[in-house]
Amino acid sequence: MGIGDVYEVRSMTDWYYVDTGMYGTSGYGAVYILDGERPAIVDTGIGTNYERILTALESIGIAPGDLEAIVVTHVHLDHAGGAGFLAAETDADVYVHEKGAKFLSDPEALWEGTKSAVGELIEYYTEPKPVPVDRIEPIHDGTTIDLGDRHLETHDAPGHAFHQAIFHEPDDDIVFTADAAGIYVPEYDAIRETSPPPGFDLEAVVADARMIARIDPETLCYAHFGPAATDERLSEYVGVIAEWVERVAEKREELDDDEAVIEHFVDESDISEVWGQKKGDGEVAMNVRGVFHYLDERAEDSE
Repeated sequence: MGIGDVYEVRSMTDWYYVDTGMYGTSGYGAVYILDGERPAIVDTGIGTNYERILTALESIGIAPGDLEAIVVTHVHLDHAGGAGFLAAETDADVYVHEKGAKFLSDPEALWEGTKSAVGELIEYYTEPKPVPVDRIEPIHDGTTIDLGDRHLETHDAPGHAFHQAIFHEPDDDIVFTADAAGIYVPEYDAIRETSPPPGFDLEAVVADARMIARIDPETLCYAHFGPAATDERLSEYVGVIAEWVERVAEKREELDDDEAVIEHFVDESDISEVWGQKKGDGEVAMNVRGVFHYLDERAEDSE
């Protein structure tokens, strides 16, 4: 497994994924590719090194001019940062939730928000390029995206972000999970939490995971990272994310110092062994801050 490598999705027909090398590490960012009647990609990566996606397409036999659909699960830049660059290199339409469409055509606010959310990790990002308005196809819960010999069924999944959708491809019984089912770490064959600020909402995240469980797909295709048999992973994630929020809340009450809480969870995490020190530590810190934001909002609502 390495940066730029292209893999077939196990037991699926004409679906592939490329390791985009997001944050300078392998095994974190995946973009999915359909080599079908209407060639398509699901998500676009961070924008940096978007050329790796074009190279992956060509290695499968899809010329840039043949790509017809760029499907974005949500507008966080690790999923949508490459949309403008890839739109400029192709004639593909860009499908995105209607609540996020404005952030692709005018990404300035998204860029500023990303810098605030990811901290030092911003060095890995590239300022996004706008997608022309006439190339954007807004979608919503219930939209069917026609890919010729396949289609994607859209389901709102706002727990991670209000503009997030997941997509079910029924022919191969795949769900493209975005961040609604957590992060899959193949090295550990385990699910990890994702709770970035400011959109994380525990109750909605749990509802999203249970919604995917009701679809009952055979395979979950994680943007972070790769395909995995569904098995018990969705119920596992409900437990993981609930326990994560509880642990952060308890440690915050114990230490009464947010920076000390962040330092505690960074120090105890083993994820830097997989993603490297900078990305691993940055991911943990961001997820702790997201829980802080959620807890603060919940406290304000109860007043």
